[in-house]
Order: sequence, then C-alpha cells, then structure tokens
Amino acid sequence: MAPEALEYSTKELTKDTLPDFERLFEKHPAPGAFMCWCMYHQRARPLAVSKQQHSRVKEAARNRQQKRELVENGRSHGILVYSKGEPVGWCQYGSREELPRLDSDRSYRRLAPEGDMKRLWRITCFVVDKKYRERGVASAALKAALEAIRSKGGGLVEAYPIIRWGAYREYLGTVSMFQKEGFKIVAPFGKSNVVMRRKL
Repeated sequence: MAPEALEYSTKELTKDTLPDFERLFEKHPAPGAFMCWCMYHQRARPLAVSKQQHSRVKEAARNRQQKRELVENGRSHGILVYSKGEPVGWCQYGSREELPRLDSDRSYRRLAPEGDMKRLWRITCFVVDKKYRERGVASAALKAALEAIRSKGGGLVEAYPIIRWGAYREYLGTVSMFQKEGFKIVAPFGKSNVVMRRKL
C-alpha cells in the first residue's frame, strides 16, 4: 500500500454518510460513475437506455433516487474512503441477494460456487477521485470492506478484477490488489477479468 494510504479514514455507507457518497459521485470521478450511481450490480437485469442526452440525465436521476431508497432500507453496502474529511474513494460490497447482476451472466453461471450461497459476498465496484488515483485509496477501501464483511459473519467473498489494464471493466479492481488480501484466482471471467475468492 502506498504511504499516502496512512492518511485515509473509512466509513460504511449509511443514511448518515449518504451525502458524502453523493458528493463523491457528483464530481464525476470515473467514466459512467455519475450516471450509474453504483446501481448496475444491484439490478438483476439491465434497464433500457436511450442514447439521447436528456434521457441519460433522467437515468442518472433515477439511479440516484433508487440508491437513496436502497440505503434508507439498509439494502446497499459499501465503504467510503476519506482524506482530510473529504470523500475520495468508494468500494461496493454486498450479499449475493443484494448484488444479483452476475447471476444472469452466462459466463458466470458455470463458475458459481457450490454449497451454501447464503454466505456468498461480492465486491463489485471501486471509484476513486481522479486526484487520488494510484495512491492506495482502493486498497484502503478493500481492507475496510473485508473487515465489514467479517463483522457481519463472514463467508465466501468473491471479486472480479481485471487482468488487462485499460479494459472497460477496470472499475472491478486489480488482481494484485486482491492477491495482497489473500484472494486466489478461480477462473477466467470473460476476456479481461477473472473470478477470485477467499474465505473470511
């Protein structure tokens, strides 16, 4: 972890920290983040999207509102990373039920773990403020997410990081980041990602 990581603090996403989450995403910290509001993996299937700009604005507003509702009902989990009180990073984690999108992916179905799926956790998204890239923010978020999962009873934790930097799905993190936390590669996942797991 980079030395700068020592200055970071972390908090769970809650009704109290929701304004910080929104402040981070309002900065447009990564391509697509402002429009998505980290809702992609919380839906079992994609929503129809128009290419017209006004419809994209409406989609962003809809996603933001749905994220608010999920947080209010305790159905959206994640870690916010702060530097000097300012939110600079985000990591989404949750149970399989909370993050069902992967279950509809054909290439994932053959890799799905066998046994008790009730204790399956997923780490799906990382967002880092552009000014704080490559400074240990995502690693700090990952460590805090694993601690949060452990405090909720632990289980099998899955991640889906990229193996080729520059790939579209780089928001899923990097292999080396997860390896440092004890994750092992299970299998390829598409052309640019892998499935990794560890038990907590």
